[in-house]
Amino acid sequence: MADVLLYHHIQGLTDGVRSFADSLRQDGHTVHTPDLFDGRTFGSIEEGFGFAREVGFDTLRERGIAAADELDAGLVYAGFSFGVTIAQRLAQTRPGARGALLIDSCLPVAEFGETWPEGVPVQIHGKEDDEFFDEDLPAARELAGSTANAELFVYPGDQHLFADSSLAGYDPEASALLMERVRAFLATVRPA
Repeated sequence: MADVLLYHHIQGLTDGVRSFADSLRQDGHTVHTPDLFDGRTFGSIEEGFGFAREVGFDTLRERGIAAADELDAGLVYAGFSFGVTIAQRLAQTRPGARGALLIDSCLPVAEFGETWPEGVPVQIHGKEDDEFFDEDLPAARELAGSTANAELFVYPGDQHLFADSSLAGYDPEASALLMERVRAFLATVRPA
């Protein structure tokens, strides 16, 4: 079973993110869900961005790094949207990473190093017409094409945060397919 560190999106550690983590826990995985917003959740992406700007994006990301520092190496780093900025950084820079799940976002690999780390599998998921993921799609395609350990899944539709069951943009069908693919991915992750 995998040990997963899952970072929430810009609207906070919502019930939908918790539910996603609980589904993986029911499969026997250990899933850590640090709350970078200290219990606050937001009804819209704009409100979440406002909070993040106020606190400072770098401050929030450092909270995420600190959460990883409290755990053993050998983690699968996962994130939704804003959480991807932390998960991808850790997957690329922290020794012992077992994998990465990048949902609703993907940064250029060059952001954190020259190449994706050898032997670290990665899945990238996003909606084809999501205005936020659309900006990241070139980076996602580049990453997927740079290593045999990468899979890119693009779903029809325009919803951002489509796998969060507590938000209006939730897409049950795409979310179920994403979860099926995540479960298959985690089943192949080598133990620490």
